[in-house]
Amino acid sequence: MIKTTFYSLLSIFLVCLFVSCGAPGNQNVSNASANGNASSTGKSFKLAFVTNNASDYWTIARKGVEKADAELNEVTVEFKMPGSGAADEQKRIVDDLVSVGVNGIAISPVDPDNQTQWINDTAKKALVITQDSDAPSSDRALYIGTDNVAAGRQAGELVKEALPNGGKIMVFVGKSDARNAAERYQGLKEALNGSSVEIIDIRTDDTDRARAKTNSADTLVKYPEIAAMVGLWSYNGPAILNAVKDANKVGQVKIICFDEEDETLAGVKDGAIFATVVQQPFEFGYQSVKLMAKILGGDKSAIPANKQINVPTLVIKKDSVEEFQKKISQLRGRG
Repeated sequence: MIKTTFYSLLSIFLVCLFVSCGAPGNQNVSNASANGNASSTGKSFKLAFVTNNASDYWTIARKGVEKADAELNEVTVEFKMPGSGAADEQKRIVDDLVSVGVNGIAISPVDPDNQTQWINDTAKKALVITQDSDAPSSDRALYIGTDNVAAGRQAGELVKEALPNGGKIMVFVGKSDARNAAERYQGLKEALNGSSVEIIDIRTDDTDRARAKTNSADTLVKYPEIAAMVGLWSYNGPAILNAVKDANKVGQVKIICFDEEDETLAGVKDGAIFATVVQQPFEFGYQSVKLMAKILGGDKSAIPANKQINVPTLVIKKDSVEEFQKKISQLRGRG
């Protein structure tokens, strides 16, 4: 059943990869004249997709942006990645886009709580939607991304599957008060409630990868009875994996993590990582462009009442990782 669900979702995620082939770079996505109109009004729209950092994760989203662009007439899309991942750089990029007349912007806010007023000001000048990371208190039109509570529950179910007899686990993340971290942890606890699995604690590293590995290594020493370790952010998976390898406890300590870093997928393939929960950034890019064009064209029916469109996460395990690696490599332009 899990395998069937995986391939069904994966087909949605990747089926359109070969329809278009966008050029590399990180500025303009080609202006296509392919299969559809931006709207029934015949107007031309300038759109932008702005990330919160520069990473392979976003090269996958870019493919989705390119595909949507290829399907829409009279739409141009700019794809922007802040090199530093800093909020001030992201603000400068968006402000520059607004100044040249961009009609719609899909943004992954770097610091949502402190960017709310700026997003509100931007929304007075252009359509603003959030993707990947939400700013729910702002005037953004809608959010497209992961339901992180549901993703946390998914991770919790994997923990129970990996530990049928229960046991003690430790959770790791960069910042426990970050919205996606808090929501994933909430979902994890909900899934484990009433089970024989006990969460010892959650360890934070302030996005320091070296500290992330140290936290993992210290846990293995302090709690020799630890049965599983759960990483909530992408780099936590490799950090846990390397600590477990150094302690010669591969297989003894189960690892459940998030996202598709190369080391994580290699660990799943080797059997050292039980499973990873991955998001679908391709869909973030594709749906963002499609919806902005539709809304700007006067059709607001696509905006749900709760102003959220949740893209389901996928579970990658040993039996599905090889096919997933191939498709991800294609999306990243490696194969």
